This record gives sequence, C-alpha cells and structure tokens, in this order.
Amino acid sequence: MPLVQIDLERSLAERLGGQISDGIHQALVDALGMDPTDKFQIFRTHAPGEIVFDPAYNGVDRRRLVSVQIQMVHMYDVTTKWAMFDEIAKRLEEIGVRNDDLLISIVENGFEDWYAGKSRS
Repeated sequence: MPLVQIDLERSLAERLGGQISDGIHQALVDALGMDPTDKFQIFRTHAPGEIVFDPAYNGVDRRRLVSVQIQMVHMYDVTTKWAMFDEIAKRLEEIGVRNDDLLISIVENGFEDWYAGKSRS
C-alpha cells in the first residue's frame, strides 16, 4: 500500500492536480503491479516561495519543484523502482510537468508498519 505525498505550488495543483494524481497512480499500477484500488495520496499545496530549491542541482534546468514522496513496503528491486520513476516522469511529462522539475523519493518500511483500517486478529 503505497502512500503518495505530493508537494507542489498551489496554482499547479489547481490546474493539473487531478491529472497528476491519475498519472502517478497509473504509473504505480503499471510499474509495480499494484492493485488499482490501492490509491492513497496526500497533496500539500504551497504558495510561491514556500518550496525552496536549487534550480541547477544535478545539472538540470529546474523551474519549479514537484516533490513526490512514496512510502511503501520494502519489497521491490532497484530495477523495478527505476521503472516506476521513469513511468511517473513519462506520465507527468505528458500533461506538462517537466522531468527536470520532478524530485521523486521512496521511503520504505515493513508490512508490520502499516494499518489500513483492518484488524490483524
């Protein structure tokens, strides 16, 4: 059950929030083989100046930052994770979010670290 947290400028969320949500979700379904009903996302919107970043870090031309943090169970190999990154970037680029503006990270933990509304007994 990935939990996806997206930080972005409020104006971008207002304009493309639904498409960003759908693109990230479909990328997880396709790249990770995730159940399509497993959709948990939190959008955190920010005013101009609330997201601070270096526009040239890592040799890119970053104009705005869209941060996507994915918390998930540690069960995927590196190749699968990279495929997921590529799929997210591809889908978001299709709706106008530049690859250079993306920062995607994964936070992993174990199955025992989740509760999703069901008793374990």
